[in-house]
Amino acid sequence: MATPLHATLTEGRVSTQLKYLALPLVWGLMATMSHNAIETFFIAQLGREQLAALSFTFPVIMVLTSLGIGLGAGTSSAVARAIGEGNAVRAQRLATDAMSLTFIISASVCLLGWLTLEPLFTALGATPELIPLIRSYMSIWYFSAPCLMVPMVCLSAMRAMGMSQVQGYLMGGAALLNVVLDPILIFGLLGFPALGLQGAALATLITRVMMLLVAFYILHVRVQMLVNPFLPWEKLKKSWLTIIEVGIPAMVANVIIPFASAIVVAMVAVYGTDAVAALGIAMRIEPLALIVFYALSGVIGPFFGQNLGAGKIDRLKEAMRVLTFFCLAFGLVLALVLGVFGADLAGLFGDHAEVVTITATYLMIVPVSYGAYGLVMSVNAAFNGLGRPWPAMIISAGRVLYLYLPLAWLGQHWWGITGIFVATAVANLLLGAWAWLWLRKYILQQSSSSAEP
Repeated sequence: MATPLHATLTEGRVSTQLKYLALPLVWGLMATMSHNAIETFFIAQLGREQLAALSFTFPVIMVLTSLGIGLGAGTSSAVARAIGEGNAVRAQRLATDAMSLTFIISASVCLLGWLTLEPLFTALGATPELIPLIRSYMSIWYFSAPCLMVPMVCLSAMRAMGMSQVQGYLMGGAALLNVVLDPILIFGLLGFPALGLQGAALATLITRVMMLLVAFYILHVRVQMLVNPFLPWEKLKKSWLTIIEVGIPAMVANVIIPFASAIVVAMVAVYGTDAVAALGIAMRIEPLALIVFYALSGVIGPFFGQNLGAGKIDRLKEAMRVLTFFCLAFGLVLALVLGVFGADLAGLFGDHAEVVTITATYLMIVPVSYGAYGLVMSVNAAFNGLGRPWPAMIISAGRVLYLYLPLAWLGQHWWGITGIFVATAVANLLLGAWAWLWLRKYILQQSSSSAEP
């Protein structure tokens, strides 16, 4: 396979190109999110305590995943802009150094998490009875995290080259392997011992190691994107700074999302184990509904980066028009479907009446704002691709600090747990309008600058 180090995203019809870039990611993300839902179903069969323990791990897992997403955003942005400028050597250097940086950061953070496991989850509201269950899962999961984050950065480099189909295949294959391993290790099939939550974590570890090996092989051998990782400190530092210039704000922006989730879990925990279990189910269904938006945000960064590097501002304007229409229209469809079938979906995870009721309430209220939230994801990805990560960070921080926290406090005070869900929807709607206006203003400024002699 030839090395595709040329700007493949700067020509052709914008809407068609975005569709064909996003579709492979849709299928890959669908496989991954489906696995998450299926794993939740398996663990729900173990009991409400195990399901609640898994729900408590969700914000922490999202924080570490967000670190990988942030580093991936920095890698994708830097590599895409280098390719758009026609600098293949710099693109290879940036991709290589992103791998080493990600491994160092991920290993350090996961070691810290492993050492502070009990006090961390106690602070999140986990009861003493749930701590052993959480420990059985997370003590293994932490060791698998670097094998998740490094492939995420590998795949981000591939997206920067317009190779989103490779990521789709890898994600689909990994999800399939994990779905096969989960029941074997959780319930003890085919002669294996029944490991419960530990089995789910062990299946994840095995899958991620395999994914790391395959992703590294493709990036290094097939597309020859990786070069010698050892170089003088000054050059390495310069390369790392280019990545973290976007990566750190993107990490912060992404960490804010699970930070908000952690707040929600802590607020919902006061309503009992059933409420936490219901929230856990809703948080597994929600990513499935948002798959298309996640896929779009995955390709918007490289698209904006390459076209900015090539100086094609008109394509950025067209991309924004396409994104606005699609996000709002598709978000309306999601709200209708989940509002009608929310209780049926919740019932697939168990027959506990209180759990089903709370989950259905969440899916009746929050999806009204999914279109606006999808627009926020695309706007943040666009800013990262443009090498302007701070607007994305400010928008995400504003959602939690200026909008969500005050609204959630008021909502809980007035309407209890339902008020928390209403606050989530209102915050998403307001944030969507703010993000859209900001990106529109920035693109118009770039267009005016490029038109000047």
